[in-house]
Amino acid sequence: MLGFYKRQARRLDWEERDPALPIDADTVWIDAWTPSQEEIRRVERWLGVELPTREEMQEIEASSRVYEEGGAIVLTATVLINADSPPPDTVEITFIIKGEMLVTLRYADPQPFRTMSGRLDRIGPTLNSGLAAFFWIQEQTVARVADVLERGSNDLENMSSEIFAAARKSEKKEERIDLVEALARIGRNGDTTAKVRECLHALQRILLAVSATDVIPPSMRKDARARAKVINRDVASLIEHTGFVTGNVNLLLDATLGLINIEQTNIIKIFSVLAIVFLPPTLIASIYGMNFQEMPELSWHLGYPLAIILMIASAICPYLFFKRKGWL
Repeated sequence: MLGFYKRQARRLDWEERDPALPIDADTVWIDAWTPSQEEIRRVERWLGVELPTREEMQEIEASSRVYEEGGAIVLTATVLINADSPPPDTVEITFIIKGEMLVTLRYADPQPFRTMSGRLDRIGPTLNSGLAAFFWIQEQTVARVADVLERGSNDLENMSSEIFAAARKSEKKEERIDLVEALARIGRNGDTTAKVRECLHALQRILLAVSATDVIPPSMRKDARARAKVINRDVASLIEHTGFVTGNVNLLLDATLGLINIEQTNIIKIFSVLAIVFLPPTLIASIYGMNFQEMPELSWHLGYPLAIILMIASAICPYLFFKRKGWL
C-alpha cells in the first residue's frame, strides 16, 4: 500500500490518490507499507532510485544500511515493535531522502507511524517537508524507546527489592518469591534491553549519515544537522543507560541463580542430615537382624524395648549435635 503526504498551506496532509498517476510536485513523502512489486517499481520510477529488497534491508553490514545512490541517501533503521506485549521484536525500515522527498519502505506498523496517522491534524502544521517528517519519526522512535527502557528499569528495581528480600530467611511461605518466574522476568528484560540497544545503535548510525551527507538541499542542511545533533545526543544518553540496565540485569541474574543454588543446597543438606541421623538406628537394626543362633539379646525379654530405645537415642544424639553446631 502506498500513502501519499502532500504539502498544502505549509503543512503536511495525507492524500488518497491513484498510484498509477504521476506524483505531484507538492508530494513530499511516500509511505510504502508492505508494497507490491508493481508499487515498488512505480516508486523507483518516480524517485529514480532502486529500492532495497526485504532481504537487503535485513543485512547487517553498514554499507548495506547506509549508502548514497542516484542523488539520494538510503538509510535502513532497526525499529522496536510489540513492546507493550512481550516478547518485543525488531523490524527494519528504510528511509530514502532525495532533495525534499522522503520515501519510507516498511513491512510492519511501528507506533511512530500509527501516531503520525492519528495525530496528523495536530502535528501537520509542524511538518512541511519530507525531511521534517523524517526527523519527527526519529524523535518519536527515541521517545518510544526511552519509555520502554524506563519501564524495564522500573521492573528491575521492583525485582531487586523482591529478590534480595527473599534472600532473608522467611518462615511465611506466601512471602517467598517464585525464583523461576523471577528468572524468566529477568530474561525478558535482558532481551528487551538488548533489542533497544540494537535499535539505538542503528538510529545513531543513520543520524550521523544524515549529518554528513550533501544530498540534502543547502537551504535545509543547517537545520537538518542541528536536529540530527539534538536527537543523537538523546540517543547517546539512552545507549549509556542501556549499559546500566544491562549491569543490573546481570546482577539480578547472578543473585537469582545464587538463591536457586542455595535452595537446592538446603534440600540436599536435609537429605544428608536425615541419612546421618538414621545411620546409627539402621546399624543397630542390622546387627540384631542377623540370623545367628548365639545372640543372647534375642531371648532376653527386655531385648526388644531396649533395642528400640537404643535406636531412638542413637537418632536423637546426632540431631542434637547438628542443632548445637548450627548446621540445621
